[in-house]
Amino acid sequence: MLQERIEGKWLACFRRVFVLNGIGPGTRVAIVAETQSRPVLVQLADLACHDLGADYCMITMPTPRQTAPVPVKSTGTSLAIQGNRAAIEAMKQCEIIVDCTVEGMIHAAEWPEIEEAGARILVVCNEHPEILERCEPTAELGPKVALGIQMLREAKEMRVTSAAGTDLVIDLRDAPCGGTPGFGTTPGAVAHWPGGLCLAFPGPNTVNGRIVMDVGDMNLTFKSYLTSRIDFTVENDFVKEIKGDGLDAELFREYMEAWEDPLAYGFSHVGWGMNPAARWVSGALYDKRDMQAVEFRAWAGNFLWSTGANQYAGRFTEGHFDLPMRKCTITLDGRVVVKEGRLQGDLAL
Repeated sequence: MLQERIEGKWLACFRRVFVLNGIGPGTRVAIVAETQSRPVLVQLADLACHDLGADYCMITMPTPRQTAPVPVKSTGTSLAIQGNRAAIEAMKQCEIIVDCTVEGMIHAAEWPEIEEAGARILVVCNEHPEILERCEPTAELGPKVALGIQMLREAKEMRVTSAAGTDLVIDLRDAPCGGTPGFGTTPGAVAHWPGGLCLAFPGPNTVNGRIVMDVGDMNLTFKSYLTSRIDFTVENDFVKEIKGDGLDAELFREYMEAWEDPLAYGFSHVGWGMNPAARWVSGALYDKRDMQAVEFRAWAGNFLWSTGANQYAGRFTEGHFDLPMRKCTITLDGRVVVKEGRLQGDLAL
């Protein structure tokens, strides 16, 4: 296991990323954590804000008790705030929230109110600092991600195919689209580090077809590579059938069934990764404890799909999977944006 201590190189990295996120002298910042947060990340955020002259405070909430029937991982939905009015009001007074909670607050119930007050958020994902260092966002990634998001907003249909058998069609009309290069400076901006994503949140009854996850694709909730195929049938946004004889399919089915919640089978988002510093292979080199696996959502040219909560379709559930895939082709209204796992045209890095 890698050591978790303050390193000068990591502090310098935090300072650079915070500057990209508009933190400087006098910026009103809240560093939000919980008792189970990775201490070194909170410490690095503290020191970086101090060095940059920010006007900052630190809020640490107790990690709530486990109530789900199975472990909950990488949901983007921290439950640590628990409606605490003092914490919420303090965050509403800030320009930016540096989020060091374990799961992140992007999909937390409290975030819309804080966002509406004008705060923006930078989620420092629960990764070992070495992973954050290697996946440090750069200003150059901003225009590429912005272009990809604009392409999604202008498209009516996304189609995803693969040699393994995937053939999925998503109606993008009226779908909210977003993403992040890992930084944002405008009120209400949402960023996370590692970043580099272009995403759409499909509306009701807009996702249909087949997804075949192949050997080497990833289950980020389990922080693992697949060693056998999983074949999904998707009808009107919901996974209707999960086929496969291997352990991967069996684990997937059992985890889904444990929630006893039909909404856990619904689609949350679809999109692709844009970060050239994120690497598919790196998951083979870290202990699970060292990573939250957000890097693999962002590697350039993946197809990323997710099951679970989708507030834009009126679905809320704790059950969640993030599932990045290799070697897929993604088209928008017939225009190829990713070909067999490689970014195309103006999106190419």
